[in-house]
Amino acid sequence: MWRIKSTGVENIPEGGCILACNHTSLSDVIVVSAASNRQVRYMAKKELFKIPLLSQLIKALGAYPVTRGGADMKSVKQTISLIESGELIGMFPQGTRRPKVDPRTTEIKGGVGMFAYHTKSDVLPVFIDNKSRKTKIFRKNEVIFGPVIKYEELGIKGTGRDEYMRASSLVFDRICSLKYSDSGESEECTEE
Repeated sequence: MWRIKSTGVENIPEGGCILACNHTSLSDVIVVSAASNRQVRYMAKKELFKIPLLSQLIKALGAYPVTRGGADMKSVKQTISLIESGELIGMFPQGTRRPKVDPRTTEIKGGVGMFAYHTKSDVLPVFIDNKSRKTKIFRKNEVIFGPVIKYEELGIKGTGRDEYMRASSLVFDRICSLKYSDSGESEECTEE
């Protein structure tokens, strides 16, 4: 129903890795999961697990609950454990959906950098591209899997918000470059 075209599927690594993607819609998880040749696991706000049909769907897609708005150590530990056990964990550096806007103008969060640091894992940048900048059924959606960013490339020198944000910014710039690399525009993503 989402008319998905995949590019760069050969870049999806085996083993534990963070898949980091721009976020346009709730259906992004379906589109990326369908485009991938591996099961992608996602954190999803715990309230979604209380909606009967949606709960079944997101569980089938590999989602697990997170309490948003605070430090949910159970979900943090589960995410680290899943990456270390070889799972592909999907994350959205923007933190929430940003439909119909140029992703380069949106704020990002430091979670990708934090999880990469604690697991020493590589990051797979992914860009969802479509005409309306929002995934919708019956519309063409292209999922572009870029080359893996090796952990060492992130240059994380220690713990802390600034280090995590810097690494997340590097990742999100790579995500954006999958779409905008030839445009000649130099606008960069911003940090929150």
